[in-house]
Amino acid sequence: MRDRHLFSRLALGAVVALAAAACAPRARPLAGAPTPVVKLPSTALPNGARRIVFKWDYREQEGFSARGEGVARIIAPDSARMDFFVDGGFGGGWAILIGDQLTIPGPDFVRRFIPPAAMLWATLGRLTVPAARDTTARVVGDTLRADIGTDPTWRVTFVGPRLTRVERIDGGRIQEWVTRDAETLRYENESAHRTLTLHIERTEEVSGFDSSIWKR
Repeated sequence: MRDRHLFSRLALGAVVALAAAACAPRARPLAGAPTPVVKLPSTALPNGARRIVFKWDYREQEGFSARGEGVARIIAPDSARMDFFVDGGFGGGWAILIGDQLTIPGPDFVRRFIPPAAMLWATLGRLTVPAARDTTARVVGDTLRADIGTDPTWRVTFVGPRLTRVERIDGGRIQEWVTRDAETLRYENESAHRTLTLHIERTEEVSGFDSSIWKR
């Protein structure tokens, strides 16, 4: 009897996961004129250390939401720490990203809205998607769009040298994406119906950070 109940729960979970994936929007073909040479602009972090102060807003389709203030501390070539403080003094959490290793030692609710490592780096303007031979690209004016890899396909958009959008496409559908402009960074997980938006208040160059902030 227990085995049958366990199987039923697992089957229900699989159905829910498939239904969520099916709700993700279909990816359209790349727009623009084909470009024979695919050379993406560099997205390496600027030399030195930066601190980004922001306000954040997190929402789920089911109704849960939270907001507050935050700070990102970033140091080249590949280290970042992001702290989130919930409005009203209800605590907060943090994430440490070194290379492709993402650590989230804070409360469980923080894990719900922190993007995976590749998407979190994309939010901060650094593209870490591995190169692939089957990369294709198209150009419209000063906008370059490229599809990297297959299942998943990473669709990236550059306007001039600036990374403005990254999408993860799986099964022909956009599962999650990041958009970036000068004032707003937004991450959305289409299948989980979760959205995290950062509103940048200021960016500061600093001399460095205490080594203790990188301790996990």
